[in-house]
Amino acid sequence: MIYDENDTIVAPATPAGGALCVIRLSGKDAIAVCDGVFRGRKSLREAKPSTVHYGNIVDGQEVVDDVVATVYRAPHSYTGEDSVELSAHGSRYVVERILSLLVQQGARMAEAGEFTRRAFLAGCMDLSQAEAVADIIAADSRASHAVASTQMRGSYSSLLSQLRERLVRITSLLELELDFSEEDVEFADRAELRTLLAELRGEVVRLADSFMLGNALKCGVTVAIVGRPNVGKSTLLNALAGEDRAMVSDIAGTTRDTIEALANIGGVTYRFVDTAGLHSTSDAVERMGIERTVAALQKALIVLWLTDDATTKFEDDIVGFEPTVGQKVYRVLTKCDLKLNGDNPAPSKYPTIAISAKSGEGMSQLCECLQQAADATTAYAGDVIVSNRRHYEALRQAADALLQSLQGLDSNLPTDLLSEDIRQVVYHIGTITGEITSDDILKTIFSTFCIGK
Repeated sequence: MIYDENDTIVAPATPAGGALCVIRLSGKDAIAVCDGVFRGRKSLREAKPSTVHYGNIVDGQEVVDDVVATVYRAPHSYTGEDSVELSAHGSRYVVERILSLLVQQGARMAEAGEFTRRAFLAGCMDLSQAEAVADIIAADSRASHAVASTQMRGSYSSLLSQLRERLVRITSLLELELDFSEEDVEFADRAELRTLLAELRGEVVRLADSFMLGNALKCGVTVAIVGRPNVGKSTLLNALAGEDRAMVSDIAGTTRDTIEALANIGGVTYRFVDTAGLHSTSDAVERMGIERTVAALQKALIVLWLTDDATTKFEDDIVGFEPTVGQKVYRVLTKCDLKLNGDNPAPSKYPTIAISAKSGEGMSQLCECLQQAADATTAYAGDVIVSNRRHYEALRQAADALLQSLQGLDSNLPTDLLSEDIRQVVYHIGTITGEITSDDILKTIFSTFCIGK
């Protein structure tokens, strides 16, 4: 894929086939190209910035469509270039006809993500904000929208830039010492430097640790429903989903594979995974289902351990599984309408909820626990939460480099080696915001965007 940033590009910014479609042009000749087929009260070349004009798109003497043209002039546009947005009727024929006429006037069809790529290259947004544009488009819940919106508004970028600036100042002082190495002077006080590096590492680790929640809010919080056969896993899945997604019967082993269902609870999308019952079996198909249950357990942010016997221990039911850091486990006593466990169930180290998926008893309490386990309050408040795996990997590498720097200070590492460790931190943070990048990274990121964005 070869980009020519001097081209004028065009693409529909909204899907054709609806009542209206927005067609976007950007580039130094965008206004002139559009003027070649637009007929209004006056030429778009004469239009003031950020003004709207009614007119026709014409092919010679033929009127193709009535449109509204919005004119933007550099640098006050999405891409930082001259731009025009045409609001036309959404007929696929009309849209294709207008695009064809604009290409004939000298525009070319935009590549995926090329408008946002130009906005990044023009300095209208950094790379993390550009990636958030795609997340905003893909957001399917209040929580995922809140996470992406905070990132796109620049709060995340501002925090990372502050961290990077402090690191750059440290590196400058250390490299100044190298210039005066023969005089044996220290421009960076080592005690203050250690305090600062520890503080910065704490902030980087905090951001990296937020990824588990951020990714869950972005992609859907995975909830594994596990337990022995016939404890009510499929019945609970159907109740949470509000529809019959899983087959329910009294026959053990009815569910032999994982079954998923989505539900929105409190503005957060939850991805419930009904799993095969955990038990010893010689059936090859059932064993495969149990293996998938174990895999679902490892990926889940929340584990609902279902049992209809309050005397059962988690480690006896879920053999060989140990919850990971940040993973929430709830013991769910099912069929409480049948009073199988009496009024005083045996204690457990995991929070216990008694429910009846059939009667609805305890379901509101279960939903409250799910909301607490995947608390989106901080996202709604505008706190920075990492949801991008590329960012997470960069932050993790930055945290490792900061740890090496701290260890180097403790072992009196020479200034040149200490400076190199800190430069690595600066590098990894810079890859998130785009101060340090490559064409390959940009192509990978923007190729995932839709055409017209």
